[in-house]
Amino acid sequence: MSKIGLFYASSTGNTESIAKKIKEKMSGVQVDIIDVSQCSNDAMDEYDFIIIGASTWGGGDLQDDWDTYFPNLEKTDFSTKTVALFGLGDQEEYNENFLDAMGTIYEQVVKNGAKVVGSWPTDGYEFDESTAIIDGEFVGLALDEDNQEELSDERVTRWIEQISPYFIK
Repeated sequence: MSKIGLFYASSTGNTESIAKKIKEKMSGVQVDIIDVSQCSNDAMDEYDFIIIGASTWGGGDLQDDWDTYFPNLEKTDFSTKTVALFGLGDQEEYNENFLDAMGTIYEQVVKNGAKVVGSWPTDGYEFDESTAIIDGEFVGLALDEDNQEELSDERVTRWIEQISPYFIK
């Protein structure tokens, strides 16, 4: 059975809440939820299947705990790992850098060899720019708990259906 490491960081509790929702909806699979502010530098080495959750702050910045943990991400060999990403952002207040933190993490894990799965359509979102878009789609699940919270449950469910074939071995 696959063992999945779900790594997240959360300042307001929204990213943690989504991480718990993902674990709950991935019933039958072992999902270890890890807050990056509490984990060891090489914690990702234990997993071949990784889900990463990040929120975007201010002008496209990583949340503080991800910013602190990022040097460890830069050193991690992802060449044997399958990674899925989910990002939280505010498309109305920060429409010029919606989900940029997810884009930053995506760039790093791909640079270090990850196979990334779980892209997500941009339909249904209104924003000006995002570094989290490759080939017309978000690089992972896009969530806006500030303006579209009512859509998150369905989006999480659909995304899990999409990534499950890659994670449940």
